[in-house]
Amino acid sequence: MSMDVNPTEQKLLAHFERRRWSIAIAAIVIQLCLGTVYAWSVFKNELVANQGWNEVATSTTFMICIGVIGLAAAFGGILVDRKGPKLVALLGGFLFGLGAIIGGIGVQVENILILYLGYGLIGGLGNGFAYVTPIATLIRWFPDKRGLVTGLAVMGFGAGAFFMGQIAPANIAAWGVPTTLYVWGAVFWVLILSSAMVFENPPNCKLPVKVKTPIDANSDDSPFTFQEAIHTPQWWLEWTMLFLNVTAGIGLISQLSPIGRELFRPMVDDSLSSEQITLAIDTAGGFVVAIASIFNGFGRLFWAWLSDGIGRKTVFSTMFLSQAVLYMIVPQIGNYYLFMAIACYLLACYGGGFATMPAFAADSFGSENIGRIYGTMLTAWAVAGVTGPFIFSYIKNVTGGFAWALYIAAGLLMIGFVLSRQYTRPKHHKSLVHFKT
Repeated sequence: MSMDVNPTEQKLLAHFERRRWSIAIAAIVIQLCLGTVYAWSVFKNELVANQGWNEVATSTTFMICIGVIGLAAAFGGILVDRKGPKLVALLGGFLFGLGAIIGGIGVQVENILILYLGYGLIGGLGNGFAYVTPIATLIRWFPDKRGLVTGLAVMGFGAGAFFMGQIAPANIAAWGVPTTLYVWGAVFWVLILSSAMVFENPPNCKLPVKVKTPIDANSDDSPFTFQEAIHTPQWWLEWTMLFLNVTAGIGLISQLSPIGRELFRPMVDDSLSSEQITLAIDTAGGFVVAIASIFNGFGRLFWAWLSDGIGRKTVFSTMFLSQAVLYMIVPQIGNYYLFMAIACYLLACYGGGFATMPAFAADSFGSENIGRIYGTMLTAWAVAGVTGPFIFSYIKNVTGGFAWALYIAAGLLMIGFVLSRQYTRPKHHKSLVHFKT
């Protein structure tokens, strides 16, 4: 920040700093709540064991939720640009909590369609609205720290599964799945709605905030309209890169607990009772979800922060290539703890893609219309949210294992690496610029 400012500007800048960091904290709280969807495999295990619903049927709940999140984020981005962030965040928080409660009703009455409607459709709508709002808002408040601040925000989304992975098994054991969903739905209402109340767009006045432009970024002085952005190859390139990274990562996440359980089973002492063996295996599956979720969160902060220095393109290329190699290695692993270590890195890269892409899009197209531009880009998440879990669950049903799903994920990531190397800065199309003016 520049120190050559008058006292009035200094006071304004001090207020600006306090205000934007309070919004950042509220964004982290919201994202922590939203990220609990990534602990779905903890609920899935219980539903498969006790409800008589098979692997694909229970995974469909997660696929619907993630698919709807991406679509809702696209529409939510338009609303954020037009109506402001507070309204959209409040609407998202209300629907997300309601979805969890209705999902609990579906489990209690043993009707999987109600579970799909509540946790999948309504919860996904609320999650998507509430997810895109903090990102679009913080990009505008932090033009000087785009990578860092979006990393902080979506770090909460990645870490949310850690808390759910640690707490939900005990909740389910004590209360059952329905009551657990009722309680968490109420918690979501309290935390998200109260945090949403502090959201607002930054003032229109120019403040003396010193902006360090990343090496692969355009100036924000000439922002793209939404129509301009989606007519550039770069927008579609970024969409595809996000889709490929999410497909591989979310497929693994959807089966993280079952894979961990399978690898831990040979390590259990056979002298234990069947109940103790089951508890040990279930705990091991939940522990993988919890620990990997921490890295999902920290990876979002690390990779996004790193991208402020070395560029978004370099970060994506690094993540794609390293993940592709590790996905090829995982099927050869028979050790629970080694798998956990690799899963932690893979989820760190998965989260890093989510954290780096908003800044990548803002660098490419400017922040003025970022709600709609990046929100629509999140349709890649919607498509990947269906594709990834389907690949993993289908191959599990057909082959009895996950090896070929992991190889497919490696292939997709290699395609992502090649695409990331093709990125160049977008330029305004003359006809669309003329139309805009």
